Amino acid sequence: MNLFARRRVADLQAEALTDQRLKRVLGPVNLTSLGIGAIIGAGIFVLTGHAAAQYAGPGIVYSFILSGLACAFAGLCYAEFASMIPLSGSAYTYGYATLGEFIAWIIGWNLILEYLFAASTVAVGWSGYVVSFLKDLHITIPATFTSAPYDHVTPPGAHWWDLWQLFAQGWTSTGAVLNVPAMLIVAVVTVLLVIGIKESANFNNAIVALKLLVILTFIAVGAAYINHANWHPFVPPAIGPGQFGWSGVVRAAGVIFFAYIGFDAVSTAAQEAKNPQRDMPIALLGSLGICTILYIAVSLVLTGVVNYTQLNVPAPIAVAISTLGPKLAWLEYFIKIGAIAGLSSVILVMLLGQPRIFYTMSKDGLLPPIFSAVHPKYRTPWIAQIITGVVAMLVAGLFPIGLLGELVSIGTLLAFAIVCAGVFVLRFTDPEIHRPFRVPAFWLIAPLGVFSCAYLMANLPADTWARLIVWIAIGIAIYFLYSCRHSEVQKRRSRTSTK
Repeated sequence: MNLFARRRVADLQAEALTDQRLKRVLGPVNLTSLGIGAIIGAGIFVLTGHAAAQYAGPGIVYSFILSGLACAFAGLCYAEFASMIPLSGSAYTYGYATLGEFIAWIIGWNLILEYLFAASTVAVGWSGYVVSFLKDLHITIPATFTSAPYDHVTPPGAHWWDLWQLFAQGWTSTGAVLNVPAMLIVAVVTVLLVIGIKESANFNNAIVALKLLVILTFIAVGAAYINHANWHPFVPPAIGPGQFGWSGVVRAAGVIFFAYIGFDAVSTAAQEAKNPQRDMPIALLGSLGICTILYIAVSLVLTGVVNYTQLNVPAPIAVAISTLGPKLAWLEYFIKIGAIAGLSSVILVMLLGQPRIFYTMSKDGLLPPIFSAVHPKYRTPWIAQIITGVVAMLVAGLFPIGLLGELVSIGTLLAFAIVCAGVFVLRFTDPEIHRPFRVPAFWLIAPLGVFSCAYLMANLPADTWARLIVWIAIGIAIYFLYSCRHSEVQKRRSRTSTK
């Protein structure tokens, strides 16, 4: 067994041309819209308030800039890979081509944190806005059915190696039963994705248009009500490691990195793109650039309208609008409708990405064949889609948004760092291979991508690191118990050596 056996890039490119089981129906507009639909969601509508209140204050603006830079480096590397290897596996496939099977498995396992857990996280945020909107209409859903039954607070002074203290302590019961609205939206989106990719993309396009209109309206109206006193001090004095001050700004950058993860979801749809060599770089970098500008503008307006200490709520933008006075009460309804629609599109893209990664891993033999089953009529990986949806429903119904968001961020950062390393390695191992898009100054951009992602990871809370270590340990166990024994690459190597 060779843990670092690689799949040849030429073989992957040939597979992209011959595997027509998934429909190639997405153009540059649909792909860019998928990116924007995934990026603008819980990060801007939910986690911005949480990170500002807990870590950075108005300095959350700097946090978005730091995360945006890290994403820019990773985005360039993704663009090179996505145009060169237009398959559904995203970072998993890229890792397989450059760093070998075992590293590819670790990436694929961590992408579950990114996509499946991200869908659950956003569903919790969606639930918060729906409950708030219904309350405005005098419809009250009991808190017992709109909250997670458990919450978790990291014990003071805990270190990442104190696994028992981090996992077994700090849990409290909220008195709730399940977050039913969060589970319901996951179920509805799962059904839509089983029906077809084109239908899902068209639905996403309409929602993205509404979402952008809502955000631009909030920026335009809110800018007139900014109270500059709310920006002083712009970076609040530190009260502990990672709590305000510049260390808080950096920690917040790691937490709200979750807000940017959607751009790489575009690469999971590469096998359904009409012209991936041209359109994937446009969609990846275009969606990332547009959303970074909007994030900075929204965070400035949000912390200018409301003091950051009041923003640790499920619907911070709704709180900001409610402070503007009765004349703008209509805007609160408009914002909430846009947020609900916008978060729906994020759930859609996240739940779209995960089954396609499972599909590719299953074809490689690292997951059971059931994950690569394609519906004969809809031509979607329907069984993987349903399994993903059911697990995401359970996670969304049981766990709080803060815990999920930090776990998603660290898994995503690790995947991004490995993709950046992969681009660097492949320039030396396969320098002559055709690259429709090339990372400029790869010798600088790729290492900067690795360093910036690693730096943001290092500033995440200790309990988040502990959960990542346990998650990877579970993944390694599955790899040695099942995946390496069924790997198609390992089987081919075995047959070759026997001959």
